[in-house]
Amino acid sequence: MTKAAAHLLVELTIHNGQLDAFQSVAKEMIAGSQVEAGTLGYEWFLSSDRKRCRLLESYSSADALLAHFTGPVVQQLVPKMMQHVTLDRFEVYGDPGPKAAAMLANFGAQVFEHWEGLNR
Repeated sequence: MTKAAAHLLVELTIHNGQLDAFQSVAKEMIAGSQVEAGTLGYEWFLSSDRKRCRLLESYSSADALLAHFTGPVVQQLVPKMMQHVTLDRFEVYGDPGPKAAAMLANFGAQVFEHWEGLNR
């Protein structure tokens, strides 16, 4: 994993007939995340049947993660996305910082603190 304060794994199920709408909002979210300072990675993966999605996110610091959560991608586009998907799992790896941790709890995110490992 990249050296970062936090990595996020978001698992979604795309509602029947909503793939095009989902993809449209996801592209808006990618464009918004590209201009955020400190966003290291924002990658979407689809299952072969196009019904399930995984979003992997990485942030350089707790401040960068907080900026993402208080910015337009989360504040404006996540509610739009939730019209087309069901949130199945949300995990955070690393230190999101206290303010972002409180916001993440509202999404039902489970935080896993870093324990050990090799990170180059």
